[in-house]
Amino acid sequence: MNKTAMLAVEHLSCGYGKTQVIQDLTFQIEAGERLCVLGPNGCGKTTLLRALAGVLPYQGYVEADGVSLCGLAPKQRAKKIALMSQFARTAFDYTVYEAVMLGRYAHRRETLFPAETAADREAVEDAMRRTGVWELREHSVMRLSGGQLQRVFLARAFAQEPKIILLDEPANHLDLRYQAELLESLRDWTSDKRRCVAGVFHDISLALAFADTVLLLEEGRALACGSVEELDEKLLDRLYGMDVRRYMKRMYGRWE
Repeated sequence: MNKTAMLAVEHLSCGYGKTQVIQDLTFQIEAGERLCVLGPNGCGKTTLLRALAGVLPYQGYVEADGVSLCGLAPKQRAKKIALMSQFARTAFDYTVYEAVMLGRYAHRRETLFPAETAADREAVEDAMRRTGVWELREHSVMRLSGGQLQRVFLARAFAQEPKIILLDEPANHLDLRYQAELLESLRDWTSDKRRCVAGVFHDISLALAFADTVLLLEEGRALACGSVEELDEKLLDRLYGMDVRRYMKRMYGRWE
C-alpha cells in the first residue's frame, strides 16, 4: 500500500449475518482522486460503502488520512469520513439550515446544549451555497422534492468537513442541470489535493465522466481497479453481461 493514500483498504470482508458480500477486497485512493465503484445490482457496492463508513462491521484493515479506523469513536470517524446514502431520510421537520447544521456534530463540544460557533455557521453556509440550497434555508425538509433533499444531504456531508466523502448514487433524483452542478462541486471539493471521493453510480457514462479511477466489483470481489483512461472495455462487457459500448452508442447516438 502507498503510504500517501488518503484511503487504504486491505483484505476487507463484510456482509450481513452469515452471508459474506464483500470478499478480500484491497484498493486505495490517493488525495485528490475521485473513485467510482461500478458493478451490477447485488455485487456489493452499497455494502462496501456502509462498511467504510462504520455502519457495518468488517474484517480487514481500513486507514483514512493515515489513521486506522478500527476503534475510532464516532466523532473521530466523522472527521475522516462522511457517507451520503441513497437511503437517507429525515424523520423530523427541520429547516434546511438545521438539517445541514447536523453535519457539524463532530465539531461540537461535548455539552448538553452545544451552541453554534462562527466556524459552524461559516461551514454550513459555504456547504449550502456549493450545493445550491442556500435560498431554501428556511424551508422545511419535509416539503422538499427528492432532488432538493439529495442536495441538502450533500451539503450536510460538505459541512461535516471530512477528508473523504462516500457517495451512494449521489445523482439519484437530480435533473440534468443539478447532476452537472453536483459533479462540478465534487471536483472542486477535491481540487486542493487534500481530500478524496468514492462514489457508487449506476449510470456508467456519468461515472466515467466524473471519475479518474474506477473499481469494478464482481460478486463482492475486485475484477479490476485502475485509471479510467486504461479501463479495458471488455471487463465492462463481462461485468454487465452485454456489449456496453454498443448499448451506449445506441442510447446516445441521437446527440451525434
